[in-house]
Amino acid sequence: MAFDLLYLLCFIVLALLPCSTMAQTSKNISLGSSLTAQNNDNSSWSSPTGEFAFGFRQIEKDGFLLAIWFDKIPQKTIVWSANRDSLVPQGSKVELTSGGQFVLNDAEGIQIWDADSFSTEVSHAAMLDTGNFVLANRNSTYLWESFDHPTDTMLPTQILQQNFILRACYTMTNYSTGRFLFSLQPDGNLVLYTTNFPQDSPNFAYWSTNTINTEIGFQVIFNQSGLIYLTSDNGTILNTVSGKPIATQDFYQRATLDYDGVLRHYVYPKSSGSSEERWSTSSFIPPNICRSITAEVGGGACGFNSLCRLTDPGQPTCQCPNGYSPIDPNDVLKGCKQDFVPQSCSARDAPSPEDDFDFQEMLNTNMPGDDYEHFKVVSEDWCRQNCLEDCFCDVAIFNTAGDCFKKGLPFSNGMIDPTLSGTKALVKIRKDNSTLKDGGANSKKKDDLTLIIIGSVLLSSSGILNFILPLITYVVVSRMYSRKAVPVPPNYQGMNLKYFTYEELKEATNEFKEELGRGASATVFKGVLACDKGKCVAVKILDAKVRENDLEFNAEVRAIGRTNHRNLVQLLGFCNEGQHRVLVYEFMSNGTLASFLFGETRPNWYQRRQIALGTARGLLYLHDECSCQIVHCDIKPQNILLDDSFTARISDFGLAKLLRLDQTLTITGIRGTKGYVAPEWFKNLPITAKVDVYSFGILLLEIICCRKKFDEEAEDGDQIILADWAYDCYKQKKLHLLLEKNDEAIEDIKMMEKYVMIAMWCIQEDPSLRPTMKKTIHMLEGTVEVSKPPDPSSYISSIL
Repeated sequence: MAFDLLYLLCFIVLALLPCSTMAQTSKNISLGSSLTAQNNDNSSWSSPTGEFAFGFRQIEKDGFLLAIWFDKIPQKTIVWSANRDSLVPQGSKVELTSGGQFVLNDAEGIQIWDADSFSTEVSHAAMLDTGNFVLANRNSTYLWESFDHPTDTMLPTQILQQNFILRACYTMTNYSTGRFLFSLQPDGNLVLYTTNFPQDSPNFAYWSTNTINTEIGFQVIFNQSGLIYLTSDNGTILNTVSGKPIATQDFYQRATLDYDGVLRHYVYPKSSGSSEERWSTSSFIPPNICRSITAEVGGGACGFNSLCRLTDPGQPTCQCPNGYSPIDPNDVLKGCKQDFVPQSCSARDAPSPEDDFDFQEMLNTNMPGDDYEHFKVVSEDWCRQNCLEDCFCDVAIFNTAGDCFKKGLPFSNGMIDPTLSGTKALVKIRKDNSTLKDGGANSKKKDDLTLIIIGSVLLSSSGILNFILPLITYVVVSRMYSRKAVPVPPNYQGMNLKYFTYEELKEATNEFKEELGRGASATVFKGVLACDKGKCVAVKILDAKVRENDLEFNAEVRAIGRTNHRNLVQLLGFCNEGQHRVLVYEFMSNGTLASFLFGETRPNWYQRRQIALGTARGLLYLHDECSCQIVHCDIKPQNILLDDSFTARISDFGLAKLLRLDQTLTITGIRGTKGYVAPEWFKNLPITAKVDVYSFGILLLEIICCRKKFDEEAEDGDQIILADWAYDCYKQKKLHLLLEKNDEAIEDIKMMEKYVMIAMWCIQEDPSLRPTMKKTIHMLEGTVEVSKPPDPSSYISSIL
């Protein structure tokens, strides 16, 4: 008891030591000084004791970071960098100009970074022994310091104010911005977040101090004694992040948000000069990263289709189930991909799934969230058989309580943990995965080579025919290499799609010269297929840095690979080669509906009606008429393209959800675009095809009015939200206000009123009140009477 009191007393004394007591000795760096990046020469400015250095560190063959690092240890551990997302080449220079600017320019003289502190008062710079690099005036007052602009690391004596952010690195060897952040929020809560990578915005909070609004004026302090804690403005300690005092004179210290999302407090003995010595972990948060990250949206701690297991305390290891392999072996957090041909949903293709599939049983394993079906009080044998017979079931989770959870791909939040005793994952795998060994392509090459050898031997044995040997050999070799260089992967066989190599598409687009459009995770280029009589195509390249794009790519290929309808954009082929995910579509000469509706020239009323009807027919096909029901999940003007005759073509199936023919609803995370997303997404209700009906209703209003769903620049505040304004105009019998300078539509005001009423029915908050797309088409065509709609605005106003 006495020892505990003594420890507590020491803790309080050490914690409240002011961080400014350390002498800030420095070697001044004068105006006009500079450093140049040179291969194999980490030019730098060192701190007085040489413990830290500031300068260039070579990260790649011709890529340099402007950084701060521990300079007395063999690893030269980096603690801060200026250009983490934009390495600079050899010959780049950082300079403290005579005018007081501190800038980084590349070898061509283009500015890459500056300290954002230009002041004529700057008289010198200094690398301090604390690891803080500063710009100061003649009175040694700091005008800028690296401690105020952290990257992924905190150091002793560093204080972080509200709204600071530490951002993890992308991987252990890639210093660019990664998938996790650590932030002291304005409300006083200290939080670890996953991010909407690579957009770098908070997504899911997986650890926090829960100190919301308890005090005013927060700081995170890393004091000289190695304590990291959260304080109020009066110095009260609200939470201790790392509470183990360490002898500063004996150890180097740092707290780093690592690439795997764990914030670790590291120590390194100063007395060690051994190259074998490594940083050891003093403490870390959260205690179990595998179980902490269970967001409804996202892949969990290790990415989609993967499993997280703690090996050492706080150290996660990511692994793939049998039959799966890493999407990128160099980036374990990208998750895993299925390596075998998935179960077919066609009875003709898979008459007896028991013959082709079995389960890998994984004990103490769970994948919380994103179940599409849940059965209670069933046996394990029943759960296995039910998943086996369901072509959409890729994993079943079964526990001793008799719960059976069915999951499709991609599964998320995978974890293996001893505390999950009684819960097991049944991962469906193909019994015979020989189709994955690339035997088809290799055997064909062997057959061709064998044919060449046999032919050569036979022809060589006849002196009369020897003169035609070169000709025969040439023909056979030409035939061999005229075949596709890359075979169609087994996951996509059976679709009437062409498999392109990346080089073919690079040539078709003239090295991706003409850009047609750009989204958050993909860019579309115009191309010309020399192999298809100069046919124009749209080549959609998914961003390799976005981990969800492998899933988006698979969804898009599988969703529309077998569809064929005049109101859908036809997918012609694809490329899945290394890190390249590319989709090749037929080219739509008139661009997107968004540019058509919201451009300078307003399309005529007849065209708009035909576009609305064509879009509705495309959705009806997806919902009711193709081989498996498809819910598009992202209907908006940007995803409706127009062909030569301005026929509407639905595109972009990256967020699509596939349902079995006997399945009418599913549970999934929020998909779609703000303003077009149906209310049930936000209420965790089952998702049906009615979510597309809602999006179509918003789209129909935009088609009617040639106006965006949300217009902040509207002169009248009542007109900002189109759906609310349209209903008000309908209710007050002032529909003409929606059609300013649109005489053609005003002359057809009765038809226009009917279209507004149809839109109001489509955007009802209750999905059961919305019509099906079949009934919507009948109303648009005039074969079904349109009744007076209720007010739908209560929900719309609340989300915009």
